[in-house]
Amino acid sequence: MITLEETIQILTKDHNFREIIFGNHYSLDWPENPQFKHISFDSSDVDQDTLFFAKGATFKKEYLEQAIQKGLGFYVSQVDYGLAIPAIIVTDIKKAMSLIAMVFYGHPEKQLHLLAFTGTKGKTTAAYFAYHILKQSHKPAMLSTMNTTLDGKTFFKSHLTTPESLDLFKMMATAVDNGMTHLIMEVSSQAYLVDRVYGLSFDVGAFLNISPDHIGPIEHPTFEDYFYHKRLLMANSKAVVVNADMDHFKVVAQQVADKPHDFYGKTTDNTIHNSKAFAFDVAGTLAGHYDIQLIGSFNQENALAAGLACHRLGASLDDIQKGIAETSVPGRMEVITQANGAKVFVDYAHNGDSLAKLLSVVEEHQKGNLYLILGATGNKGESRRADFARIINAHPNLHVILTADDPNYEDPQAIAEEIASQVNRPLTIQVDREKAIAHAMTLTKTQDDAVIIAGKGADAYQIVNGEHTPYAGDLQIAKKYLD
Repeated sequence: MITLEETIQILTKDHNFREIIFGNHYSLDWPENPQFKHISFDSSDVDQDTLFFAKGATFKKEYLEQAIQKGLGFYVSQVDYGLAIPAIIVTDIKKAMSLIAMVFYGHPEKQLHLLAFTGTKGKTTAAYFAYHILKQSHKPAMLSTMNTTLDGKTFFKSHLTTPESLDLFKMMATAVDNGMTHLIMEVSSQAYLVDRVYGLSFDVGAFLNISPDHIGPIEHPTFEDYFYHKRLLMANSKAVVVNADMDHFKVVAQQVADKPHDFYGKTTDNTIHNSKAFAFDVAGTLAGHYDIQLIGSFNQENALAAGLACHRLGASLDDIQKGIAETSVPGRMEVITQANGAKVFVDYAHNGDSLAKLLSVVEEHQKGNLYLILGATGNKGESRRADFARIINAHPNLHVILTADDPNYEDPQAIAEEIASQVNRPLTIQVDREKAIAHAMTLTKTQDDAVIIAGKGADAYQIVNGEHTPYAGDLQIAKKYLD
């Protein structure tokens, strides 16, 4: 619960309150002090006790009119819609939402140890490593692109990498009510771009890597903007863990020099050596031997980052070793074997950098014919298409089948043709993803061959025309055609 007076105080302290407008009346206070027992940005989820947030570029006056019919008495907005209820006018609606949600839900962020991961790739894998490490001796909740759990027992899929602030703090409060002690989060650059985590401080923040991604008309306009918003996690973390091998590391290192930090990588004390497919050794803070289920050096790096972050939160070396050994991630480097011995790799690799790393791992283990199933998303991350073409050109022996991958409002055939136009050799286009997978699996002959299905991972849907349409999932489809 929160009162109008508390709401105005919060906004004023953040220099975000402008005035209350009711008809032609402008005021900096209000004669009454109503209590709000619910907060919402969904006009279908309101009543007379709701404080409503009119947010979004596509927000319409009609939504407020519908909410008023349900009894709504106040709303927060950047503009006055001239309706028959008072408007609390703010300069930035997203910042207002975050700070008010914190107070409304009783500051759950202060009752949890918060660990956040950012990076172009690896956030989900690192979060899973951290979850399995911390659950050895603690009670962690996790907010992940792949799965979210607020009680350590039930898991559900999140629509956003980092939830909207009202949802985020509600989830935190639920985790606290469930007796959770820690919360592991993936924090995207978008979360800072649109202020979903405004005002939130993390106990530990980890920066895994950076490469061009999420650059486009509705995301980040430039790489500089993308990198800047990634670095905001470092500015809002009490202690940090950073990959010293990442691009532009010196910028991050300079930024975090004055706060507690752990660097890991080839030029640091925290290094990986004796790396094998399912085991590696570590020197430095976490010195010891580690078994791992996920193949690939990048997964070992993610495990090390998670281990260092959890160590800062009190995890023992024994917990770290056990947690890493137990970790598997749906849709991340899952491998099945066809009747002829050929391997099928399913991985969420959905940008140029992660695809390049996936191919390098597969090529290390499979020396025969390699068949890649690949698509690019619609209406976001347009730069990935050129990146995919560049990676394909760098692997001339790779057989490529382009297909659909969350085309949204774009034509998947057109997306595939855009990629193909930048590739220097013939390839196949089959926009029906299941048919593409089935066809690729008929082409393998020996145990040295492999099918690589990139992009969807464990997602059991395709985003088409703004809707989540049912899709069995890459792994399930591949299993269907094993024989």
